[in-house]
Amino acid sequence: MSFVRRRPWLTALLCLLLAVIVFVGWLFANARAMPVVRQAEIALPFPADAPRRPVRIALMTDTHMSGPDNSPERMGRIVAQINALRPDLILLGGDYIGDDKGAATYDASASIEPFAGLRAPLGVVAVLGNHDSKSRKNRWPFSDSVWTEKFASLGITLLQNGAVRRGPIAVGGLKDPYTRHPDIGGTLAAMKTLGGAPVVLAHGPDIFPPLPDQPLLTMVGHTHCGQVAFPILGVTYVPSKYGTRYACGLFREGDKTLIVSGGVGTSGLPIRMFAPPDIWIVTVRPA
Repeated sequence: MSFVRRRPWLTALLCLLLAVIVFVGWLFANARAMPVVRQAEIALPFPADAPRRPVRIALMTDTHMSGPDNSPERMGRIVAQINALRPDLILLGGDYIGDDKGAATYDASASIEPFAGLRAPLGVVAVLGNHDSKSRKNRWPFSDSVWTEKFASLGITLLQNGAVRRGPIAVGGLKDPYTRHPDIGGTLAAMKTLGGAPVVLAHGPDIFPPLPDQPLLTMVGHTHCGQVAFPILGVTYVPSKYGTRYACGLFREGDKTLIVSGGVGTSGLPIRMFAPPDIWIVTVRPA
């Protein structure tokens, strides 16, 4: 008590420093936390010959595997978490390579190795994100053809403006809208040829407005739900030409639906505030 009385300004400064340390630690702990599981139910037109049983789809995006917040060990726990949810189909939304945040970094192979443990009766389907393209910041990505080979070696189908049928679901995977050239028309045509309830997988929400107004589900990531959201103000910045319009969550416009995941990793700083990491479980039932 005598120290506080003799040096009130120093005491206040020390208290402020302690508060800052605790606050930064909380932000970092949020980034390392296990993902929140968000759920939704969507009705889509099933093929006439398909069983009427609903399909559970898991969406995981933006793993950004790099330290200090994400690691192969943490990804192993997240893979086990998804498997325990018993999805029928697993979708991966891109941005597997992480930033250099002053700790461990991983090359392209190491960034996707944990996905080998994913298990689902209808398999695993992936697309690439902007961090998976070669740039000044990202020196390790593969070429598109090597990405495809590496995912195939893990038992995962990588789609780049293509489509695949999984049970009653026709999955169309688009190239990243920020670094590549997504072919919406060609991909939708391929999905229609396959038949099936239409599910579009892409990296970011900028792909959603150009899609036709028809019954389909689009699943994306990229936004990190802002990564930092403020009380009352909410999310103030999202890397999208639509601003915060599609920051996070479920959106319905006409007959089409969009789900934007906050992802499980971080970009830039290894922190999160009121924007926890998440994965989605979406039950698609026949309309």
